[in-house]
Amino acid sequence: MNARAAALVIALSALAGVAPVPASASFGALPAVTARAETPTLHDDEAGGNADADDPAIWRNVADPGRSLVIATAKEGGLRVYDLGARPVQSVPAPPPAAEGDAPGRFNNVDLVHGLRLPSGRADVAVTSDRGHDRLRVYRIDRDRPGGPLTDVTDPAAPPVFSADQDEIDDQRTAYGLATWTDRATGRSYALVSRRERTTVGLLELTPTPAGTVTYRTVRTLDLPSAFRLPDGTSWTPCAEPGELPQVEGMVVDPANGTLYAGQEDVGIWRLRADLTGTPVLVDKVREYGVPATYDEPSDECVAGPDPGYGGTRLAADVEGLTLLTEPDGDGYLLASSQGDSTFAAYDRELADDTEYEGGFRVTAASATLDGSEECDGAAVLNAPLGRQYPNGLLVVQDGDATPADGDRAGTGFKFVDLGDVTDALDG
Repeated sequence: MNARAAALVIALSALAGVAPVPASASFGALPAVTARAETPTLHDDEAGGNADADDPAIWRNVADPGRSLVIATAKEGGLRVYDLGARPVQSVPAPPPAAEGDAPGRFNNVDLVHGLRLPSGRADVAVTSDRGHDRLRVYRIDRDRPGGPLTDVTDPAAPPVFSADQDEIDDQRTAYGLATWTDRATGRSYALVSRRERTTVGLLELTPTPAGTVTYRTVRTLDLPSAFRLPDGTSWTPCAEPGELPQVEGMVVDPANGTLYAGQEDVGIWRLRADLTGTPVLVDKVREYGVPATYDEPSDECVAGPDPGYGGTRLAADVEGLTLLTEPDGDGYLLASSQGDSTFAAYDRELADDTEYEGGFRVTAASATLDGSEECDGAAVLNAPLGRQYPNGLLVVQDGDATPADGDRAGTGFKFVDLGDVTDALDG
């Protein structure tokens, strides 16, 4: 969610008779955890290379867990790779425009595939959605490769994900959110990809080529609802600019059972099969669900009516980064970023219905120089020992308002949180 979208949420809440939720507040007295480290601030302007932190993934170095990596998107700034001290290891630029006047590469979300079958053998890869070019980009991970651990192995002939031609690509209704999934029954690997400003989610199979690169093919797509029947019999659609539908971004797949959890930003969290068959179930709603509003073009804001009270109580729009904390006994949590109030919600991993909320937490400042996470856009968790620095595992969250500020330059980054602190907060 950008600054304009954040302003729309505040205006929507105020006009609906609901007090805006400050970034540092929550719906209840949630426990706080602090970060152990933070990455250098990224700046979304020409001086900073148009780098805007968005979504992280954690790669575990099985041979030496203390030398594991965090791979994260920086939008037009490409990919950033960090060590466990949050220090930069590699910067991978986004691809340039296809031609003068076309949109530049813009990396949105990233996830990992372990042991992808390539002609040269199995390899771990990072897969990212290139929103600017409407493509997936695939990078092989080799921790000790000279020049950096990531190598681009994307097939140059890989097709657009949703667009028919360059004109459609330049309209930027393109590949947006992303989660990977390897079907345990077949061993085939997939990417679930959402479409910007649309409700569409696509299932794409990742396939190696004889040249050692990776391409993909669309297996099927599914459209989530854009309008919703409310208990009073009326129909409701989230407020947006004309032509925009309520998009999905945060997604994660439970590898144990092939369940996809998808965050429709202004609606809530859906549970559905990762193969995109069957009927999706809306398991929790954002607080703003059901509030009537219309878009006012002169003010570029949504003008809302009274809140009918049909929304949830745990998530403030947008619902963003979804990540899965798995435990050896099969239990665990689905973690969701409640971007509108800068908190995180935890649900039972089974998420059988909308009553399985298990608690929440905030990531707050550890010191005057190590701030917390505000307006978090993406998150990743790994419940496995990562050397001496994170023996209990690691949670990485995006910080949408990194401090200290640098004048008018928007700053973002990532915070590294000891997973033991998170589980203690949830269990307490």
